[in-house]
Amino acid sequence: MKKFFETLSNIWKIDELKGRIIVTLGLLLVYRFGAQVVLPGIDSTQLGALASSTDSGILGILNAFTGGALSNASVFALGIMPYISASIVVQLMGIAIPYLQKLQKEGESGRKTINQITRWLTIGICVVQAPAYLYSLGALGVPESAFVFGKGLDFIIPSVIILVAGTIFAMWLGEKITDKGIGNGISLLIMVGIIATMPQSFVQEFISRTANNNGGLMFMLIEVIIWFVVILLCVLLVMATRQIPVQYARRTASGGYEKNIMGSRQYIPLKLNASGVMPIIFAQAIMFAPGLLGKTFNNTALGQWMEVQFQDIFGLAYNILFGFLIIVFTYFYTAITVPTNKMADDLKRSGGFIPGIRPGKETGDFLDKIMSLITLPGSVFLALLAVLPAVIVKLMDVQAGWALFYGGTSLLIMVGVAIDTVQQVNSYLLNRHYDGLMKSGKNRKVA
Repeated sequence: MKKFFETLSNIWKIDELKGRIIVTLGLLLVYRFGAQVVLPGIDSTQLGALASSTDSGILGILNAFTGGALSNASVFALGIMPYISASIVVQLMGIAIPYLQKLQKEGESGRKTINQITRWLTIGICVVQAPAYLYSLGALGVPESAFVFGKGLDFIIPSVIILVAGTIFAMWLGEKITDKGIGNGISLLIMVGIIATMPQSFVQEFISRTANNNGGLMFMLIEVIIWFVVILLCVLLVMATRQIPVQYARRTASGGYEKNIMGSRQYIPLKLNASGVMPIIFAQAIMFAPGLLGKTFNNTALGQWMEVQFQDIFGLAYNILFGFLIIVFTYFYTAITVPTNKMADDLKRSGGFIPGIRPGKETGDFLDKIMSLITLPGSVFLALLAVLPAVIVKLMDVQAGWALFYGGTSLLIMVGVAIDTVQQVNSYLLNRHYDGLMKSGKNRKVA
């Protein structure tokens, strides 16, 4: 515990890190404040039915991602998900469109152009989603009397503009956190939204267990213990790596004399889950499609079946497809983010080689084979954790809101983003202190 408080003290001794943390917390506070601001023209006292409608199911997950903004009919009701959807589309298009492939190879300038394309696509998605959300408020239980000025164009058009601006502003906040703060801004916005719904879900589960004589405190304690075990499994998944030994060739140095310098052995850490939480976010975005298709074609038997099966996030059909998509997206995202051929070329240029493997193409093929082998158990483990809430609901009769934190999208995003942010903080500490988070050593003096 003493070491922990010393680490916190070291954080505040580094002016740059302290400034970044303050900026991050300030921008997150702005985002949480915006999630409580109701759209003009809507009576906030009559939104109780909307909150009930978005308590569970797919809308419950989307409401958690927006931190309750969806159920508040807030200016941030669409949240950051349109940007996530646009990013998915652009990355998928990058496989088939030569222009995007060229941009991906152009470094920083290409990345800026891709980001600009993603932003414009985000606006396009918002223009479609905003009126759909506004017109669906009535179906979600919001009475006509809640619309102070009615639901005419004089309400719809300004509200669409506000919702689009809200998403663009949230996207800007995320990018500013990434540039000026600490951690990945977009991921932090999602994580903060999820955390905002956690206390209410826990209280509801506690009341259900104690007030209704449904297991009592002992069963609640068992749930909390299981929850901590699941968190530990999530951490193990995020941190697990396969270390590939690398040997650097012996070099000869001369400066009036000659001597041999023995090559040093290092390791390439290949993550078991190199794609992080992105496969879950991708899969979750796609999982909205089957239910929408079912509603569109609900006059057919197949459409009715899809509407019923894929609206239940704890149902068998939903979770089978969800798990399958996670495995597919894990392979896809790993393939586009872990450039094994580039790693092999960089290794060859620096005079390194993997013992028993020839430098160059054979090294690239070897690294690609290892990544394929370790991605399989990683993707399966990720999929099992993602569908665990459905298992918990069926076996333990846990409240739907609290069950979402037993693995699933919510917990995996929270753990993944938290670890990524902590690692960035650690990097600042280790750059300024010998003992940043290590066991011993002295502080390094920085001029």
